[in-house]
Amino acid sequence: MKILVTGAAGFIGFHVAQQLLQHGHEITGLDNINDYYSTQLKFDRLKELGIAEEDATEYLKESRSSTNDRFSFVRMNLEDRESLPKLFREKNFDVVCHLAAQAGVRYSLENPESYIDSNIVGYLNILECCRHQKVKHLVYASSSSVYGLNKEVPFKVSDSVDHPISLYAASKKSNELMAHTYSHLFKIPTTGLRFFTVYGPWGRPDMALFLFTDAIIKGEPIQVFNHGKMERDFTYIDDIVNGISKIVEGEVNSRHESDQLYQVYNIGNNNSVKLMDFIEAIENSVGKKAEKKLMPIQPGDVERTWADVEDLIKDYGYKPDTDVKVGIQSFVNWYKSYYNI
Repeated sequence: MKILVTGAAGFIGFHVAQQLLQHGHEITGLDNINDYYSTQLKFDRLKELGIAEEDATEYLKESRSSTNDRFSFVRMNLEDRESLPKLFREKNFDVVCHLAAQAGVRYSLENPESYIDSNIVGYLNILECCRHQKVKHLVYASSSSVYGLNKEVPFKVSDSVDHPISLYAASKKSNELMAHTYSHLFKIPTTGLRFFTVYGPWGRPDMALFLFTDAIIKGEPIQVFNHGKMERDFTYIDDIVNGISKIVEGEVNSRHESDQLYQVYNIGNNNSVKLMDFIEAIENSVGKKAEKKLMPIQPGDVERTWADVEDLIKDYGYKPDTDVKVGIQSFVNWYKSYYNI
């Protein structure tokens, strides 16, 4: 198939593009390579996909991979209402895997405009392009943050998500509502994926695993929020990518409500890990104890997440099976290799 993967220089997008290429598809990667975190890390991910850094720096310049002629990349803002439709017309995509977004809960407290630009305006442009080019399936990233202060665990898709506690969460809930509208009005099959805490090699520097590993290795203190009384459904990147691939490559009518074009799923590890246990696993992998600085909970944070993924198991045979200790060791190995430690 011809597949557009937005956010292809990002953590999840990079891994998804890599796997879909291995499965024989023709992939176009799109990313604006913003500076929310290290652009060098993003360029290095693209290099793994065969795109040289000098070929990825200019906006609207598409370059063919030197190592895989089924991958091309274009640097573009989702808000670009002229260039994005042109790309859709030229490529005639079968499926769009929309993973680009302004990420981060805490960052949304300081930079709300970037979330509206990318996650609302940019997302609308994706929907419009899918509508006018008759894309067969839009798979897009939502987030577990939509559950807000939900106390019932595990989180079920049927739970209320009407009380987001960050603008990031609100933008993701908006994405789901917009998808529902386009599925209803224009018969576009859409699948939203509520990601839980994703970790693994090539992960984001603003996420806990990267921050903790980096600080412990450097002998610096780590900030442990809510005094360590937090739990997360940590999900290894390979499990996430395998789930996404099943949905992108699967038949839309394989779902249990085949007449419903709009679907939302949780995608997580179906388990909740205590933050202090997570830190201990990092310490064991690094071979060094962490100096912990206990902090109050941050605005926009929640104490616990846990995904109910039964619908995804039933409809697509999704099977997360990576133990958190194994996943952390894999990340630490990558980190040491990447930074030549």
